[in-house]
Parts: sequence; structure tokens; C-alpha cells
Amino acid sequence: MDHSRAPVLEALAAFHERGDTTYGPPGHRQGRGVDPRVLAVMGEGVFASDVLMLNGLDDRRLSGGILGEAQELMAEAVRAEKAFFSTCGSSLSVKSAMLAVAGPGEQLLISRNAHKSVIAGVIINGTEPVWVHPKWDDKRKLSHPPEPDDVRRALDAHPDARGMLLITPTDWGTCADIAGAVEVCHAHGVPLIVDEAWGAHLPFHDGLPTWGMDAGADVVVTSVHKMGAAVEQSSVFHLQGDLVDPIRLKQREDLLGTTSSSSLVYGSLDGWRRQMVEHGEELLGATLARARRIREAIEEIDGLDALGDEVVEEGLAKETDPMSIAIDVSSLGVTGYQMTERARSAYHVNFGASDSRRVSVRLTHADNDDSEHTLVEVLHKLVHDAEDMEPARTIDYPPAGALELETVMLPRDAFFGEVDEVPPEEAVGRVAAEIVSPYPPGVPVLAPGELINQDAVDYLLSSVAAGALLPDPASKELEKIRVVARG
Repeated sequence: MDHSRAPVLEALAAFHERGDTTYGPPGHRQGRGVDPRVLAVMGEGVFASDVLMLNGLDDRRLSGGILGEAQELMAEAVRAEKAFFSTCGSSLSVKSAMLAVAGPGEQLLISRNAHKSVIAGVIINGTEPVWVHPKWDDKRKLSHPPEPDDVRRALDAHPDARGMLLITPTDWGTCADIAGAVEVCHAHGVPLIVDEAWGAHLPFHDGLPTWGMDAGADVVVTSVHKMGAAVEQSSVFHLQGDLVDPIRLKQREDLLGTTSSSSLVYGSLDGWRRQMVEHGEELLGATLARARRIREAIEEIDGLDALGDEVVEEGLAKETDPMSIAIDVSSLGVTGYQMTERARSAYHVNFGASDSRRVSVRLTHADNDDSEHTLVEVLHKLVHDAEDMEPARTIDYPPAGALELETVMLPRDAFFGEVDEVPPEEAVGRVAAEIVSPYPPGVPVLAPGELINQDAVDYLLSSVAAGALLPDPASKELEKIRVVARG
């Protein structure tokens, strides 16, 4: 196919050239009705390019020709058989993929280090989750993806499971053995879904971790807005093989997705694919070199430690993404939360994520010498500032396995059923009825249907005291926890 083409962008340019007049959505009429104060901040171009796909860029007969061609180009570019654009982020894409594999009441193996959007998918879809727990790295207080043997044991114990959902790379850049998990799943006759939200860049350079399609995964979900150059909410899910029906997958996406697709999302996805095919190797190669320089600079800063391939050498991960730099600040006696807040308030620098020990820096091809210099400079300043920060509060990290909570109810039943709101100390021994996930990175400690234990409560309360945010539960400071009501 001709990858110099960008069908959505070409249609948008033609729309502008024709000077079409529309009498349907969007109501702002390509910006004519937008308050000038809004245009002053957002720019006229955003609204001029916000065009309805049908009866706008495409015709009223729902031909799908423009979008279909753009998706075919994407599939070829990343070595998939089919690709589907999503305008609701990977939060929707992963729910669609899950529902295409396991319907209501059916079992699905899921890596328990999943983002809260996956837990939401379990609830919405009515799936019965079989949690495959990640490997706990007690030295670094960090979870790494489960191994193929973990998947094999789970499938042997649950032969009726319809498939597996694996999350890789993790929020801290460690990667799973996708090919090994594929081999296990396919030996059992079930598909592997890979939530590779942080891996949109992986198909375009050999120096990066294994791309899920290349490893044989059946469905791979990516968030192009994370590591690519598409606008927020831009996602693609990719398909190959015959274990997941493409019609079933598309219908599940139609069930959950919007009927008012964004030309801004589609156009930016289309253009990013063209850019990566034409220039990705060069751009990403330069980014990898930049990442090496930054890591070398971090090594020269006392008190900072960047996560690297030592976790691979120790057998804790299959690979690491060099463009993801997780920086441990714990030896400075402060938390990643404190460093993140200080960086934002004092230096107008925003890290990708943080936890009690780390801050995360994600590099993309968009980074340049200025952003490289800014990062290294602010890290030096933060190390100096740490001397005057309040000492880090202690997190009650539970022993290995203590947060592997037992699921005793279908998550959907627990979430939608009658609930009690009880103090944390009274929640022990009760069944969680809400998602509770420190954010970022947004991996739930409690999921609906799980039996709450003392370790989970202690960990959450100490995390809140140390600066973690809890956006999901009804009580943001965890004065109360919603649990399933007793009958």
C-alpha cells in the first residue's frame, strides 16, 4: 500500500477546499460559533478540523471508505491483519477486546496489574475474572508482568477460561514474555489479548521491546496518545489469526463506542502512522540515543537510581523499554509523590507518574535537546530540594502475596448490588463493592467482589497518608469503604 497517503487527512483537506456548508453536528460550524475567548486558548484550527465523519468527511451511505482505507494502512504498517481506530482511548478498546473473547458469566484470565479500565470492563461485561498475579519485586517494591508458567497454571486450573489478557509494558516500563504467553494460550486453544497501551511505538524500531503482533498475540491494544503523536483518546486495536472473530470484535466496539467519532482523533492517527512508516526508525533511533544520555546523566546524580536491565538479568522481566525511565528517589528520604508535586509547583515540570518510591519519565520522538536539558536540570534541583522536604512517611508494604485477594463474588454483582459504607477497620472480612486504586498509575488494590484483608487496608491507609490519590472510591481519603451489604 502507498504509505505516503493519509486518507482521513486528505478528506479533511478536501472538505476545507470545497468550502462545504453543514447543517448537522458539530454545532460550532467549524469554529464560527465558538466564543473568541475559547479560540484564543484552543486555536481556530482545532474547530476547523472538527468535522463529522458521516455527512461530513464521508458520505451518507455509510460507505466507510475513508476510514476503512486508513485502518488498512495502519494494519499493514504494524504487521497486523486488521486494525480498528477508537476515539474513546484504550479504555474502550480493551473493553471491546475483552467482550469479544469472554461474554457475561464466562471466565477470562487477567493479569492483576491491570489498569482500572480493565476492572471497569470486567464489571460492565459481566466477566468472571481469573486473576493471574504479577511477580512482586520486594527489593524495589514493584510488580512485574506474570510469566508464561503463571498463565499455564491458571489455564490448567480453569480449563473453561476463554482467553487471557496480559498487560505489558507495565507503568514502569518492564515487559512480559509475550511470545511465551502466546504459546501457552494457543496450546490451550484460546486467544491472548495484549494491553500494550504504552507500546504504540514498538513496531517501528528493532531496538525496542517485542511488539505484540510480532510475538503472535491475537489482539493488541495501543494508546497512540501515550507514546505516539495522536491527540488524547487516540487508540487502535489490532487483530490477527482466527481465534477472535473480526466481526464479533467490531460489533463489540460498536456496542461500547461513540456514534460521533472524532475527525481529530482519526486524522491524527492517520498522520502518525504515515510519519512512523516514513521516519519512525530515524526518529525513534534518536530518542533511544537521547534516553541513553539521560540515563548516564542520572547515574551521575547522587540519590537517584534509574531502573534498567538489571530486572531482566534477575529474571523478573523479559525486557524493559529504554524510553521509559523509572527513577527511584527513596534513598533521598522522600516519596515520588513529593518530588512530583515539587517539580510541578516550583519548576513547571510534569512527570508521567509517581508512587511512594519513584517518578516516571516517558520519552517520545517529540522530545528534543531542550526537554532533555530541562529534565536533567530539574532532577539536580529536586535532589537539592529534597534536603528541606518532610521525611517520607512509611508505607505499610504487605508481604508477597498478601494483596492477592480472593474473589468471592462476580464483580458486576458486587458493584451493582446493595452496599454498606463502613470505616476501613470494619471493612476487613467484607466484600469490596467499589474500585480503590492509588493514582497514578491506577492499578486497583481493591476490585469489586474481592474479600478485603487487613494488609490491603493498612497499605491503602498508609499510601494515602504518604500522598497517594484515590480518585475512584466514594471516600477520597478512605474514611469509608463501600462493601457489599449483608443480607
